[in-house]
Amino acid sequence: MCDLVGMSHEVCPIVTAEDRVRLEAIIADRNRAHKHVIRARMVLHSAARLSVAEVARRAAVGRPAVWRWQRRFAEAGVDGLLRDATRKPGKAPVPVGVVQRLIALTCSEPPGEVTHWTGRAMARAMGVSLRTVQRIWQSHKLQPHRLRTFKRSTDPDFAAKLEDVVGLYVAPPRHALVLSIDEKSQIQALDRTQPGLPLKPGKAGTITHDYVRNGTTTLFAALNTLDGTVIGRCMQRHRHQEFLRFLNAVERAVPAGKLIHALLDNYGTHKHPNVIAWLERHPRWTFHFTPKSSSWLNAVETFFSALTRRRIRRGSFHSIVDLQTAINRYIAEHNHDPKPFTWTKPAQQILANANHLNASVH
Repeated sequence: MCDLVGMSHEVCPIVTAEDRVRLEAIIADRNRAHKHVIRARMVLHSAARLSVAEVARRAAVGRPAVWRWQRRFAEAGVDGLLRDATRKPGKAPVPVGVVQRLIALTCSEPPGEVTHWTGRAMARAMGVSLRTVQRIWQSHKLQPHRLRTFKRSTDPDFAAKLEDVVGLYVAPPRHALVLSIDEKSQIQALDRTQPGLPLKPGKAGTITHDYVRNGTTTLFAALNTLDGTVIGRCMQRHRHQEFLRFLNAVERAVPAGKLIHALLDNYGTHKHPNVIAWLERHPRWTFHFTPKSSSWLNAVETFFSALTRRRIRRGSFHSIVDLQTAINRYIAEHNHDPKPFTWTKPAQQILANANHLNASVH
């Protein structure tokens, strides 16, 4: 039997011999939860008529905790020390109706002259906290701050051209090269007005916002999809004359006897009458054009993207010659360890996605 003897907050629980054996066993058990050991020690110290302050000091807890577990021991004995009292959650869950209204409101146009909802604006409109809005958006994968762009091809022969291009990637003809050809025009030779600071732990590298523009150059490039090598030439302009010079350079670089299937976009330079006449004089060449507004099908665009991100964007070039030299060095380094281009998406799946997009727009 358990009882409390004392006045005010200075109390002394009465511990029977059986209770003492159980409490000492709890303290000696190395696998027992630490909180259970602390509670058993508080009761034994209290039974030894130590003051509440001394019990709290030895147990490294506050005095309210000592009073709470003295009372629990008196009410429920040793078993009461081994279980926590049930309590209501600190905050009631958001009602399902509120969640549904918040989701519907997020997917609708916000009031006033704004284009999308923000977390704080939604919290004010719904009368909930910002964190509640963020949790609901995260659980339902809603991201009103993000916007994805898209471009629909209006080419009436989109399907046929798509299958032609993807077919060359997936199953290239034997004894032939598949070259993805395009030009990256208006590459600016930007010289920063001051040197930037290097990357340091805890600090990003820096680069000046202002610059001096020292002219532009155009890179013509042909990516061999079979082995990943690139043939590149920098020129001042990107007319059909420069394009023909580049085609002649590729013609000299490709071994004799190899057929060449060239993938190009619909830029007017690629269809100039002089280019068509050149194509007729070189029967081993075959041009394959991507659908209109579908330059993403051209594999060399991945090389242009890597060149921009890894060499040009953060560079500082004092002249056009400096820029062209850097581009040529990057191409040479790329060709030292090339990676074959691998296309994984079937043409039918691309067509299905395009048809789904067209249906959703209409």
